[in-house]
Amino acid sequence: MAKTLLEQLREMTVVVADTGDIKSIEKYKPQDATTNPSLLTAAAEMPEYQPIVDDVLLEAKKQLGPQANDKDVANLAFRHLAVAFGKKILAIVPGRVSTEVDARLSYDTEATMKQARDIIKQYDQAGISRERVLIKIASTWPGIKAAERLEQEGIHCNLTLLFGVHQAVACAEAKVTLISPFVGRILDWYKKSTGKDYQGTEDPGVQSVTTIYNYFKKFGYKTVVMGASFRNIGEIRELAGSDLLTIAPKLLEELKNTEGDLPRKLDPKNAQNLQIEKIPMNEEIFEKMHAEDQMAHDKLKEGIEGFSAALEKLEKLLADRLAKMGAGKQETVAAR
Repeated sequence: MAKTLLEQLREMTVVVADTGDIKSIEKYKPQDATTNPSLLTAAAEMPEYQPIVDDVLLEAKKQLGPQANDKDVANLAFRHLAVAFGKKILAIVPGRVSTEVDARLSYDTEATMKQARDIIKQYDQAGISRERVLIKIASTWPGIKAAERLEQEGIHCNLTLLFGVHQAVACAEAKVTLISPFVGRILDWYKKSTGKDYQGTEDPGVQSVTTIYNYFKKFGYKTVVMGASFRNIGEIRELAGSDLLTIAPKLLEELKNTEGDLPRKLDPKNAQNLQIEKIPMNEEIFEKMHAEDQMAHDKLKEGIEGFSAALEKLEKLLADRLAKMGAGKQETVAAR
């Protein structure tokens, strides 16, 4: 019987589920899972996850005391909700989960480190090894510097919202564990900018990840590459062989239902034979390259703003839920 594309992909690449939906993770049985503020907000709105949300809200209220207002409780709860989902996910996947630092801290190294340590502390208290957790941080220069110091403390990081080779090189030099270049969002920018459609190896997102992967393997960096944000399975096919790929449930289903040959496109042995120039890296070079790369500049800014907006929506959702819980409690008391 012919193997599906998903079965073949798993033979050369670690498959990661890009979702906060626990049912999808149970269905596709990925090695790892990753979430982000948008995915967490979507999951928190699903009726089946209300018990998780309610438990986190009650714990936050207990922690802050009876005098705390709903906004403060919601703010604490949202920081604990990602870990609550992470713990559920780790009960299913054999590998790691990525838990994201507040995107609004993306340009604050110290605040990013403080929140990352708090996330790890929560996992530690739940008896979960830090080897099973990746802290997701946006690939700004302050974010990369925070990740460099966290890695020295044994806290492993996943640098996200990565669009340019300058971001990737800075991450590798900082010895971060993993990077997540956003394939589909790069494609989106070029399609909007040029009005053209791109397929196969012409896809700018595919080209970006291929360049980064070959650079890392050529120069022997330990940082691994996890392609993310896919628009179609054609992009996934072109990146077969990447260290990891994080894939949304809809595309996992398509891969699972598609047969055919899946040749390996990315291979560390091939990278050794390529002529690649080493890029020196420091803050000045990073900021210059970032300013000159319009796509990376636009998409990083847009990504941070989008994740920040999702967090604000999640905070409001939690505050509204808390108010309903309070109203329900008052009705129960009145009925007695």
